[in-house]
Amino acid sequence: MGKKGRVTLPTQEGMDKEIEKIIEKWGADAIRNSDGTQLSDGVKKLAEKVYATYFLTRSDQEWAKEHPDQLQQMYLMSNPSIAKENVLEIDIMDGYFTEQVTIDTNHDPKEWWEVVDRTSGEIIYKDNWEFNKNTGKVIINEVKKYHSYTVSFLVYQIWDATQMYNHITNDWGDKPHEMPYDVRHPETKEHILSALDNWCKESKDVDVVRFTTFFYHFTLVFNNYAKEKFVDWFGYSGSVSPLALEEFEKEKGYKLTPEDIIDEGYYNSPFRIPKKEFLDWLDFQQKFVSDTAKECVEIVHKHNKEAMMFLGDNWIGTEPYGKYFQNIGIDAVVGSVGNGTTMRMISDIPGVKYTEGRFLPYFFPDVFCKDGDPVGEANTNWLQARRAILRKPIDRMGYGGYLNLALEFPEFVERVEEICNEFREIHSHIKGTKAYTPTFKVAVLNSWGKLRTWMTNQVAHALWYKKIYSYVGLIEALSGMAVDVEFISFEDIKKDGIKEDIGVIINAGDEGTAWSGGNNWLDEVVVTKIRNWVNNGGGFIGIGEPTAYQNQGRYFQLADVLGVDKELGYSLSTDKYGFITKDHFILEDQTEELDFGESMKSIYGVSDSTQILAMQDGDTVLAVNTYGKGRSVYMAGLPYSPENSRLLLRSIYWAVGKENEIKKWYTTNVNTECTSYEEIGEFVIINNTNIIQETVVYKDENNYFNVILQPMESKWLDI
Repeated sequence: MGKKGRVTLPTQEGMDKEIEKIIEKWGADAIRNSDGTQLSDGVKKLAEKVYATYFLTRSDQEWAKEHPDQLQQMYLMSNPSIAKENVLEIDIMDGYFTEQVTIDTNHDPKEWWEVVDRTSGEIIYKDNWEFNKNTGKVIINEVKKYHSYTVSFLVYQIWDATQMYNHITNDWGDKPHEMPYDVRHPETKEHILSALDNWCKESKDVDVVRFTTFFYHFTLVFNNYAKEKFVDWFGYSGSVSPLALEEFEKEKGYKLTPEDIIDEGYYNSPFRIPKKEFLDWLDFQQKFVSDTAKECVEIVHKHNKEAMMFLGDNWIGTEPYGKYFQNIGIDAVVGSVGNGTTMRMISDIPGVKYTEGRFLPYFFPDVFCKDGDPVGEANTNWLQARRAILRKPIDRMGYGGYLNLALEFPEFVERVEEICNEFREIHSHIKGTKAYTPTFKVAVLNSWGKLRTWMTNQVAHALWYKKIYSYVGLIEALSGMAVDVEFISFEDIKKDGIKEDIGVIINAGDEGTAWSGGNNWLDEVVVTKIRNWVNNGGGFIGIGEPTAYQNQGRYFQLADVLGVDKELGYSLSTDKYGFITKDHFILEDQTEELDFGESMKSIYGVSDSTQILAMQDGDTVLAVNTYGKGRSVYMAGLPYSPENSRLLLRSIYWAVGKENEIKKWYTTNVNTECTSYEEIGEFVIINNTNIIQETVVYKDENNYFNVILQPMESKWLDI
């Protein structure tokens, strides 16, 4: 195993000797700068490749100052206000961070804004309200008393969201705020492309241009306390402007309203079932961004440099699983690896030469401090990411942030060396070959389909909320599981049916969300196609509130398939019976009490064929059912854990009717997993915990052996 390569190191000025030592210790072959840091000439000579961060829309602040009318914009919604008199005044910036955004007074509010009665849903006639630019207030006349009102208004972004976050998190003091300008303006676009060309000419020692990213930042809005107010990693709100809306109307043939973007204040978050208008906006922006990004990449290639895209920050419009992404011609994608899910989100991206991951923790003072635990966070991050790496690896790894902070923690420096070596070891063994998977595929069904492959909500501060358990835990478990996974939408089923290689369909999430599907379950074509498919031998797994939408006496529209439904109070007069079956194939590896997280309440069996495998406080939390030749499994929740990952794996094999095939490259201890690379004649067993584990490893039903694994160990063996 080589002890150098596949690792990118963040650097800083004035640390050349320290950097040289870390390059040697971690085996880094590439170096990069970070937001707010520069690469010294001495450091550049130490690596085989030099990455330089390039900010297309904020690298020239003189341009931003000279063209304030070409700064990026967004729609915001004022806080709801209750009318208690005949006239209502709303301070539209109340609760927003005035250092981040400022009201757009250049465009006519009567043309571009909207006042909404949120009690009735009515749009208020434009003659009934006025905007006072001196006070920043909207005055609404002839209001209905005790109705709730909001204003949807345009702002300019006067502080780039990423620089703002880094500035505040790292306490950069009086460092100037950077303003983002909008490439949709022809004059700004010409300047951006020209500046990039000149920079490439001057940066002769840069090998890789790391775009961070291209043009539009995901939705990140701060409140008046300089704290996060609204965060949507998928949000397109920051790509809106009157110019863009006018061009949208020309291209799509109709005009969007502010409410199409504001979306009742939800801003079309990924939990919302996307409407046609929003999907059209996504398509419109993705096409524009890909076409313009392609021009940037062509400039980079002209100067014999590689173009790398950071999957984050200003990534909006570059959807890597969208239909326009490969048109960009980007060489590589790098992204933050928060867990196995985000690892697969990066590693599965099609059409790039290589992928790279930034592992956690970032070298920021929120972790690298007296009360922080950088080693613990690094271990947790690595154990989750490693599962996914063994299924489909990224090509390179690295870390982000400020190296001086990391060097204050010697144990962390030592642990990163071990992680880098293990990462290289994985590549030295598998040599680009594919890990073993069974013949059938697992399809995850939601409203987004392929566009959101390996993507969940990406919002760390919401991880406690029950909606996350049903979907995020599922995707994390699948990210390192020995199955091929595909993401499909309801529209896919309507148009194309269910493909022959799919053995199991999984639907997870809360009712009304894009993940579960909401009113998509009223589509009789979708419902009948799935019923027919399961009846003829398909497997269906529901987690949380699958197929949920109250209609015609059922909450779960596939209650007949799932064998369970949810009581909403409508059928309390109808008695329900259920009996627990303790012995079942899917429970055979469980040694600890099952954890369904926040779970779902009031779930009950609806069929004589339903077998209830677990109940909590009288509620069914785990059940199986037969349906014709097919089978289904219901789980009330699925927070990620080794136990739940194993429960899901066994559920998949049971649902598809292949219980006899599960013991192929299989371990009996749920805290361990086995991955085989039959093409090269090797397999690896991993310990996903920080304590010693013992397990039985099955090559197949008739060939097995015992093994003891040290904490976090990976053991490679010949087949």
